Amino acid sequence: MRWRTRVGMIICAAGLLILCTVIWNGLQQLPFARQALAGGSLAALATALGTLPVLFAQRPSVRTQDTLFGFGAGVMLAACAFSLIIPALNAVQASGAPGGSPWTGGSLVGSAILLGGLALLIMDRLLPHEHFIKGREGASAEQVRRTWLFVFAIMLHNIPEGLAIGAGYAANEGLRANALAIGISIQDVPEGFVVAAALLAAGYTRGFAVALGMLSGLVEPVGAVLGASIIGQTAWMLPWGLGFAAGAMLFVISHEIIPESHRKGHESFATAGLMVGFVLMMILDTALG
Repeated sequence: MRWRTRVGMIICAAGLLILCTVIWNGLQQLPFARQALAGGSLAALATALGTLPVLFAQRPSVRTQDTLFGFGAGVMLAACAFSLIIPALNAVQASGAPGGSPWTGGSLVGSAILLGGLALLIMDRLLPHEHFIKGREGASAEQVRRTWLFVFAIMLHNIPEGLAIGAGYAANEGLRANALAIGISIQDVPEGFVVAAALLAAGYTRGFAVALGMLSGLVEPVGAVLGASIIGQTAWMLPWGLGFAAGAMLFVISHEIIPESHRKGHESFATAGLMVGFVLMMILDTALG
C-alpha cells in the first residue's frame, strides 16, 4: 500500500473518530442536539417515503422532475432567508457584542454565508461525484465506481439540509426550528422520489434505486446532530453557524438544483415549483414561528 494511501486512511479514520465523539458528546450533553436528531430523522424518513412510489409507478416525466426540483429549491431558499439568515442577524444583535452595529452584524453573517458556500465549493471540487444530467465532476471521478459517485452527489446535497436543521435547533428557536425541520422534510418527499427515479433512469433496478434513495437521507440526522453539537457549544458561534448553513444551502440551490431543473427546457414549470415551495415554507415559518 502506498504511503499516501495510508496517510489518507489515517486522516479519514481520525476525522471519523472526531466526528463520532462530537456527535456522542452533543447527544449526551445538549438537549437540543437530541431535538436536532429527531428533526433530522424526520427528514430522513420523508426521503425514504418519497422513494417508495418508484417501486410501483412509471418513471415520472422530465417536466414533473423539473417541477419537483424547483419546489425543493423554493423551500430551501425560504428556509435560508426566514429560518437561518434572519435568526442569525437577530442573534448578533442579541449577543450585545461590542460594536454590534447593523453594518457589523450584516458583515459577520455575510462572511459566514460566504464561508458556507466556499466550503461546499471545495467539497464539490475535491469529492468525486456524478450529477444525473451534468455528468461526472470532482477529483479522480473517472476512477470511482458510478454507484459511489451518485452516493457522494446525494451527500453533497443533503449535508447542508442536515446542518440547517441542527443550526435551527441550536438557535433555540422552538417552533421556528420545528417549522424548518418540517419544511425540509416536506421537500425531501419529492426529492426522494426524484433521486430514486433518476437512479432508475440511470439503469439501476427499482429495488436498488429505492434502497439507495432511502440511505441517502441518513446523512441528514448525522448532519443535524453535528451542526447542533458544534454550534451549541458557545453563544458566539450561533450566528456563524446559522450563516454557514445558509451559505451551504444557497450554494446547493444555485450550483446544483436550479441548473438541473433548467437543462431540458422546462424553466417555467421549475420556476412555478420554486415559487410554490418558497411560499409554502414562508407560511410554515411565519405560522409556526
